[in-house]
Amino acid sequence: MIKALLSLGTNMGDRKKNLARAIRYINVGVGHIIDLSGVYETEAWGFNTDQKFLNMVVEVITDYSPVEMLKNCQLIETKLGRAQTLNSSYESRPIDIDILFYNNDIIKKDTLIIPHPLLHKRKFVLEPLAEIAPDYLHPVLKHSVKELLKNCTDTAEVEQLGSIFFEP
Repeated sequence: MIKALLSLGTNMGDRKKNLARAIRYINVGVGHIIDLSGVYETEAWGFNTDQKFLNMVVEVITDYSPVEMLKNCQLIETKLGRAQTLNSSYESRPIDIDILFYNNDIIKKDTLIIPHPLLHKRKFVLEPLAEIAPDYLHPVLKHSVKELLKNCTDTAEVEQLGSIFFEP
């Protein structure tokens, strides 16, 4: 069994419903959810929009390989209305699911890099991640999540809004 941490984000439509639906689909198609953070509201990162994001992190136990996990996450994104694009620019989306960590593995493929290469620069990822895995050691940077958050230079405001009820 593998432990993995996933980041979820949404800024289109009914954002709380998008997160709740993604959580249910993840629990069935990606891995058994063992923990989830609260929900955080943030400004967009990397592009301008008036629509704020809701973000959270979930921890799962899975038997899927990292590539299978990625494909299953992309299927969930598509099911929830996200159009897969070939460009790498940031844009509004009904749901975004990123694999942050997969055990302590370091994976570098054309289509998948784990740990997520930008997680240490994103306060909207680090805040919810620190809530459920503060002592998790980044296998590349060799710092805990709480240390990464403390040293993060991202100045975006991140506001915790509460939680989403989930019962597997």
